[in-house]
Amino acid sequence: MTTVTADPAPPSTPPGRPARPSRLRRSWEKHWYAWAMVLPVVIVLAVLIFYPLFRGVWLSFTNLTEANQVAEICTRSITGGEVCTDNPNKWEFVGLDNYVRVLTGEVGEFWQWTGVTLIWTFVCVACHFGLGLGLANMLNRPMRARGFYRVVLVLPWAVPAFVSAFAWKFIFNERFGLANALLTALGIDPVSWFADRWTALLTAIVTNVWLGVPFMMVALLGGMQTIPSELYEAAEIDGASAWQRFRNITLPGLRPVSMTVVLLGTIWTFNMFPIIFLVTEGQPAGQSEILVTGAYRAAFEGIRNYSLASTYGVLILSILLVFSVFYRRVLRKQGEVW
Repeated sequence: MTTVTADPAPPSTPPGRPARPSRLRRSWEKHWYAWAMVLPVVIVLAVLIFYPLFRGVWLSFTNLTEANQVAEICTRSITGGEVCTDNPNKWEFVGLDNYVRVLTGEVGEFWQWTGVTLIWTFVCVACHFGLGLGLANMLNRPMRARGFYRVVLVLPWAVPAFVSAFAWKFIFNERFGLANALLTALGIDPVSWFADRWTALLTAIVTNVWLGVPFMMVALLGGMQTIPSELYEAAEIDGASAWQRFRNITLPGLRPVSMTVVLLGTIWTFNMFPIIFLVTEGQPAGQSEILVTGAYRAAFEGIRNYSLASTYGVLILSILLVFSVFYRRVLRKQGEVW
């Protein structure tokens, strides 16, 4: 009986020929200067973004607080030395306990803050887009002193957010504010703006709209100026009204820009910390808090609960990631490449 053996597989590299370098190595050899210039940016991102991100995710699985963060408790003795003993309440890994406690309402006001955050974000972004679109459409037309109006309308965007927050907080001051002074002049009783949840939230929304409209206006104005003027001329020759030209030419032409700025505006407004923190300060009794201010108070007020604040941070990031993925799918279904 003869035994038939299979021929050995041919070597991937013929004998005497050096192995082909990997794709990464070929890229390094060809574009080493580009890698060298990108490397400092990667290091900075790793230090300032990725390390805090992974550190925060890790802390959300622990019970770390200001009280249990040290492994030993040291007290000074009568002789002047220090006596150190093991901390019986040292922090430890607790798994998903923080998420369960937050989502079930055992600690914090996550669902209340989430509701306020969604209302705050939706109203602000809608006002940003609506007012920005109207102003951009106005400034896109030939008019006298158009450059001056553009500069004036962009000024709120150039003012630091905390300066605007303090200015608007003074405007809504119950005793000395301009808002109540105008109401009094009209024969209306002054309003305690920060004594009610919805009026307090209204003051923050007005402040944020004043800050955010210029960005939306500039972005949409740039988008309008990329739409070919021939389309408007052809539509006007066909007898289309101004509203028909706006609906059938301007809005479709602005779709790529508007989709992007709405996403950016949503993320920025969702995380807009200084306006809520400085204007309403969570009044009354924390009812105007949003998620980011709630996370800040958990981390820096009272007994600092770092693990709870990290849990809030991870949940905020998760909400924004889910929204971004869903938003991107909607754009793809509409034929937008983004």
